[in-house]
Amino acid sequence: MITVTNRILVKKGFAHKMAPLFISGKYLLNWEGFNKVEVNVCSEPEDHDEMNVMMFWDTVEQFKAWRESEDFKNVHRREEIDNKENGAPSPIIGNRVVISEIAATLVK
Repeated sequence: MITVTNRILVKKGFAHKMAPLFISGKYLLNWEGFNKVEVNVCSEPEDHDEMNVMMFWDTVEQFKAWRESEDFKNVHRREEIDNKENGAPSPIIGNRVVISEIAATLVK
């Protein structure tokens, strides 16, 4: 199993507003190899918020198939349209995607 973590820096006060957007679309539920998505928010920095959007997949190939799909493009296209329609600049400062293999797990 792998995790795909999108580490996103956003303007202060926006992380908790944006977090539900990452689980609102149900497209992912239909993709083979997808297990779950978690959104973690850190508000400690004084000048920005940090979000870690963690997706759990069986394989890198299954994640890449999602990333290259029309579903993925449509989800991100909708976000761009919403930003343009409300006239607000994007609250995203920057991001980094990290793909990792799960090497050890402890579950209660």
